[in-house]
Amino acid sequence: MARFALSRRQVIGSALAGAASGLIPLRPARAASAIAFDELYGKVSVLGLTLSDKAKALAGQDVTMRGFMAPPLKAEAKFFVLTEIPMSLCPFCSSDADWPDSIVVIYLKEAQTFVQANRPIDVAGRLDLGSWTDPETGFVSRVRIVDAGFSVA
Repeated sequence: MARFALSRRQVIGSALAGAASGLIPLRPARAASAIAFDELYGKVSVLGLTLSDKAKALAGQDVTMRGFMAPPLKAEAKFFVLTEIPMSLCPFCSSDADWPDSIVVIYLKEAQTFVQANRPIDVAGRLDLGSWTDPETGFVSRVRIVDAGFSVA
């Protein structure tokens, strides 16, 4: 059997030829925009917190966010809560624990092993805004990052 080997130049040339013919679109990969907790909300109105212009502009787009993982309800959950500051207690497990004002619900693309609550993590996924109730858990959120993954910062 004869084996054919392509040089790097031949592979790149073929890809460029395909792109020029319209078969392979050439687009630069778009980097996710970073958003911080203090950039999520704008002014407080009589109706409560309003979403910031930056958050609204990034709705539906890929974003990154740094924070801390609140202790999850259970190990097999496909979501967790990202907080601005580390939490040592599960906010659902203690009636006197204060739930932080700055939270974002993270819905994972695929299951990942959770990390200790005192380690900063970077989350990447698609920003989803507006009041929504999770049909499985009943958890209500205003800001979510969906199809997400995370890594230790």
